Amino acid sequence: MERGGHRKQVALRVERNEADHDNSAMTSVVLNGVTALPHLGVIRAEGPDAADFLHGQLTQDFVLLGASEARLAALCTAKGRVIASFIGIRPQPDRILLVCSRDILPATLKRLSMFVLRAKVKLSDASEEFALHGLAGTALAANGIDAGSAPGRCSVAGQAQVVALYPSDGVPRALWIAPAASAAPQGADLDLALWQWSEVRSGIVTLTQPVVEAFVPQMLNYESVGGVNFKKGCYPGQEVVARSQFRGTLKRRTYLVKADAALAAGQEVFAAHNAEQPVGTVAQAALAPDGGWAALISIQIAALEAGGLHAGAVDGAALTIEPLPYALLEDI
Repeated sequence: MERGGHRKQVALRVERNEADHDNSAMTSVVLNGVTALPHLGVIRAEGPDAADFLHGQLTQDFVLLGASEARLAALCTAKGRVIASFIGIRPQPDRILLVCSRDILPATLKRLSMFVLRAKVKLSDASEEFALHGLAGTALAANGIDAGSAPGRCSVAGQAQVVALYPSDGVPRALWIAPAASAAPQGADLDLALWQWSEVRSGIVTLTQPVVEAFVPQMLNYESVGGVNFKKGCYPGQEVVARSQFRGTLKRRTYLVKADAALAAGQEVFAAHNAEQPVGTVAQAALAPDGGWAALISIQIAALEAGGLHAGAVDGAALTIEPLPYALLEDI
C-alpha cells in the first residue's frame, strides 16, 4: 500500500492442475503484498510493573521478553480455558503491546483490569493509536525486513515494530505494528480474505468470540508453537495446563483441514462413527482462493484416527485433513 499514489495490483497467482480427474484441483497460491488488519486491536500495558503483571496473567514469560522478541500467549480462566490469545511485544522496558482479535478486546481488557489492584501498570485500548498491517512474500524485503527471520523475531523498520509470523505454505509473513499517523508499508495491495486464508494455513489459531473458553492452550497446539512457557510462575489456569501436559490427559489437538462448503469458527465437528456427539470444534476458518474453505479444527485425537470427519452434522461438509506446517511437541 502506498499513500498518495496508485496502488499496485493484487499480487496473486493461482495455478491449477487441470489433469486432476476428481475436479479437486491442486491450487498453489503465491502471496505477495500488504493488507490492513482492521479485525485486530491493541491492548497497551504501561508502567514499571507492566511485564510483571502480564507475566502473572498470561501463559508466556513477559519478564524476560526482549525488544527483539515477540510472544504468542493466552489468557485463561481458572479452569485453563483460553479466553484470549495475543501476540505480545515489548518496544520499551515499561511498555508492552498485546495484539488480539478486536471482537474480544473489550471483554479481555475488562478482565485483565480486574487483577491490576496495586500493580503500577495502566491498561488501555490503544487500537486507534496503531496501524496494523500484514506483509507477505516479497513485501517483507521491500520494507527492509529479513524474510528469513524465525517466527517470534521482532525487528524495527522506521517507526514500526515488525513481528515475523509463521509462514503460510512456505511464504514468509510478518505483522507490522506502527503509529496510526506513520507511513504505511510499501507493497502490492493484498486482499484481506487472502491474508486470512494464509493465517489458517500457517496453523496458528487467533482466538475469536465464537470459541472463547472452548479450549485449553494445548488443544490449539500452543505448547508446540511457543505459546506456553512451562518454566514460569503461576497464572490463572496454570495447574490445569501443566497437568494436561505432564500427566498425559490431553485428548484433543488442532489440525488443518479443507472443505468444499463454508466453515465457521465455533462450528461443531462430527465423525462418521459417532452421529450423536461432536468430536471437536472449528477454531478458525477462511475462504480459500479456489472457492473452497480452509480451517483449523480442534478435535479428539481418536476421532482423527477413525476418520470420516464432517462439519456441522454427521452428514455435513466433509473435512479433508492436511499436514500441519509444524511438528507437534509430542513428535519433536
